[in-house]
Amino acid sequence: MVMDTVMDMDTATIMNHKLMEPVDTIIKGLVVIQPKVFEDSRGYFYEPYNKQVLADMGINDDFVQDNQSLSQKDVVRGLHFQNPPFAQAKMVRVIQGAVWDVVVDIRKSSPTYGDYYGIELSAKNKTILYIPEGFAHGFKTLEDNTVFLYKCSRYYNKPSEDSILWSDPDIGIEWDIENPVLSDKDRKGKLFKEFKSQF
Repeated sequence: MVMDTVMDMDTATIMNHKLMEPVDTIIKGLVVIQPKVFEDSRGYFYEPYNKQVLADMGINDDFVQDNQSLSQKDVVRGLHFQNPPFAQAKMVRVIQGAVWDVVVDIRKSSPTYGDYYGIELSAKNKTILYIPEGFAHGFKTLEDNTVFLYKCSRYYNKPSEDSILWSDPDIGIEWDIENPVLSDKDRKGKLFKEFKSQF
């Protein structure tokens, strides 16, 4: 098996460990996933994606596209999403550097509608965040040359893409940044009080 080759561990040893440990958040449906990392003097090995393990957690999305970005320190991207019927569930992680990752609940029937959740994702902690449909997503880079990877359950569809202003005062995200590096698109995100959710 590949895992045996990479880490010189027998299959039984690996399978006796939980490959991913889910942690529910204060927002329903949003799940922090901490993968089991096998380390030795040469480095490490872990599974950032395992369809069966995720299904056992109740995550059954069919991820069809991977996106990857490189950003320097103090870049803010977001808050992005695609509207139905092209809404995307995502699994996000950092493979180099670190970010403060943020999601906003935009599901109208949710008791946490308009609330946000933030978590540090980094190459060091290897934490993964599962984001179901109905969330706006963004992040702030904490280090130069940060590489961010996200799996998406639907293909990119430009006509359905939308965004909420990253610094919206009604949401009140504590970005802790004075001079963010922003795209023109992200400077023009919608105010939450004017936003009409389709979720």
